[in-house]
Formats: sequence, structure tokens, C-alpha cells
Amino acid sequence: MTGTTQDDYTDRYARRVRGMTTSEIRALFAVASRPEVVSLAGGSPYVAALPLDAVGEMLGRLAAEEGTTSLQYGIGQGTAELREGICEVMSLSGIDASTGASPDDVVVTVGGQQALDLVARLFLDPGDVVLAEGPTYVGALGAFQAAQAQVRHVAMDADGLIPAALEAAIAETAGRAKFLYTIPTYQNPAGVTLTDERREQVLDICERAGLLVVEDDPYGTLSFAGDAPRPLRARRRDGVFYLSTFSKTFAPGLRVGWILAPHAVREKLVMASEAQILCPSAFAQAAVTKYLATMPWREQIKSYREIYRERRDALLDALEDLMPAGTTWTRPEGGLFVWATLPDGLDSKAMMPRAIAARVAYVPGTGFFADGSGAGHMRLNFSFPPPDRIREGVRRLAGVMEQELAMRAVFGTPTRHRRRGHAGADTPGPDLA
Repeated sequence: MTGTTQDDYTDRYARRVRGMTTSEIRALFAVASRPEVVSLAGGSPYVAALPLDAVGEMLGRLAAEEGTTSLQYGIGQGTAELREGICEVMSLSGIDASTGASPDDVVVTVGGQQALDLVARLFLDPGDVVLAEGPTYVGALGAFQAAQAQVRHVAMDADGLIPAALEAAIAETAGRAKFLYTIPTYQNPAGVTLTDERREQVLDICERAGLLVVEDDPYGTLSFAGDAPRPLRARRRDGVFYLSTFSKTFAPGLRVGWILAPHAVREKLVMASEAQILCPSAFAQAAVTKYLATMPWREQIKSYREIYRERRDALLDALEDLMPAGTTWTRPEGGLFVWATLPDGLDSKAMMPRAIAARVAYVPGTGFFADGSGAGHMRLNFSFPPPDRIREGVRRLAGVMEQELAMRAVFGTPTRHRRRGHAGADTPGPDLA
């Protein structure tokens, strides 16, 4: 088929991939990586804070001394040594043997993204509904949409998911919802955290409705003031799938994550993973296992907390000093992100070309809603740039917004996009300030 075009393949695609589109974040990577651009867009951890010389030596020894096993095929569930190490990591958050956590029920995945894809493969048929916070993680939207599921957003406020809104969403979906997907701690993209009281309410609501809970917790250890609330999985073991990753606390390039699943489901997850990838990387697993066994990883997490707290403060201070009137934002107590709401009339997606021309990048809010709404919001990351670059990025961004507001004043203000909670029902945008 020489000289073929994209259109020549359109009718050959499986139905589940025909609606796939490039994510807002991936489309930004090529531009945001330019050195002249201040990127407040990606969620990259600051890996330069790692003791890279020591990590390099560790990896060299691993290849030299254990290469015959670490460079070989492995098993689908992941090595026993790593699964034991993962249980030690989870115990920091209160997920331990007393709450039913066991290495036998841990499935190692290729980052948190494969964990999401496995859950989708296991439970979602075309037309099924997933309940998820609005806004929610763009990678989760991609996994659920690839499974041909519909995402019904549930409203949040500064205290996280609103229990009454969850009850209403369950009733409105009339039994078609397969699970609730939630990031209760330092949520991506909003930065808010579900309160202890609401955690219990959400679990009670899901239990009464017979609704599974998929808890995504990549950021829970990255708290800035005391410990985060205990995860949902530390409170209930039945019906809760706990997903996490080493991407935010060690090295995203190794692509090592995990699922702690109810025991009855563990074997199905392993079979689904084997069908996808045969087995996760033995070398990456050995690297994480060696890191946990030989290096001060708890102290490294503390170091990340201090670095990110300083950068969070730099971003919040810059927003306070420089943003035009009418802009509001969340104030995260951990994690990597701030969610900003623009002055009335501004469109974060339409504004992006002007921002790139001003050498600053962010992620438009449209990427975090299943229907592409959320244009009145943007996600700002503070983990990667140093404080002075964060302030410079906000200065550039504020200048772009002032220009946009001036243009609106001259040419008129378009109607702000409204967010649809689900097909056919308009709901107001999230009030997370």
C-alpha cells in the first residue's frame, strides 16, 4: 500500500480506537521542553534531587552482579522481593497487614498507567459508566475512553469529592456505573484533598450502592505539613483497588507501579497483564528493590517534601503577587499541582498559542474533562522548575492573561464554556478556590 494516507486506514481501525485523540499534555511536551520556555505544564518529579552518583553505582552493580536474572524474563505478577518492598512502602500510609495488605495481592505494573488500563480491561464493557472527579487525571480518561466507557464527572470543592454529588451521580447512572475512580489525596489536577469525614462518607455510599472504588494514590507521601489522611484502602479492604507508583518518589523512567487488589481479583489482573506485556521489566523491578533495600529512601521522600513545599510556596506567592484580578487557585497541602480558575471570559485553550509565544507553558483545563470542557481553568505544576523560574513563568503568564483581558474589553467577551457533568446535562464548573 505505497503512498497511503491516514484516511486509507480509518475504516480498518477497531471501534475502540477510533475516538482516540492526543492528550493535552502529550501535545505540549515538544514545546514545553525547549530551554527558553518556562514549563508549568508537566508533572515531572525533580529527579536531580536523587543521589545520582550512588544510584548510578547501584545500577552498575546490579547489572554486573545480578545481570543473569535482572536482564532475563520475569513473572507476570512481579518479583516477590519487590512486592514485599511495596508493602513496606504502603505501610507508611497505614496500609499494612492489619488492613489485609499482603504481597500475595500486589500486582506489579509498568507504571501507574498500566494499572489503570488493567482495571479498565477487567471491568469495563462498551457503554459502561465510570464515575470520576471533575476534573480528573488525563491518563485515566484515556484508559477509560479506550475501553469505550463513558466518564460521568462528580463535582468537587476545596474539601474534595462532594458526597451528595456522588449519590446523585450513582442514582442518575441507574446501575450502569462500574466503579468510582478517585484521587483523594493531593488530587491531579486540582491539588485538593478529600477530608477524613468525607472519606468515610464516600466509602459508605459506594458500599451501599455496590460500587467498586479505584483509588489512585501517586502523591500521598508527598505531604507538606504532617501526614496525609489515611487512604481509602487503609479504611476498607473489600471492593477497593489501590493504585500507586514509584514515578513520583524515585524514578519515572523505570516505569514501576502496582495495584493492591482484593484477593479474589488478583489472578485475573495477573492474566490480563501477561496478555499485555508478558511480564514487567525484571531489571526495573530489581533496581527499585535494590533502592528500597540499600538506600535511604525515606529520607529521600522527606527531601522531596521540602523541595516541593518551597516550590509550592513560590508558585502561590507569585500567583498572589502577579495574577490579574478575578483569578483564583487551589492551595495544595502536598503533591505537584495547583488548579487555577481564570477571570471570567478567558479561555485557557484558546490562550495557549499566545502563552507559548511568551515562552511559558501550562495545561489547559480542557484536558481533564471527558467532554473537553474546563476551558476556564488551567493546571500549573511546581515540582520541576526552581523557584525563580516559577516566578518568571507566572510573570509571563500573567502578562498573557492581561493582554487577553484587554482584547476582550475591546472586542467583547465570549461566553465561557460550560462544563457538562454528563451527556445532556449542563453543570457549573468546579469551584475549587
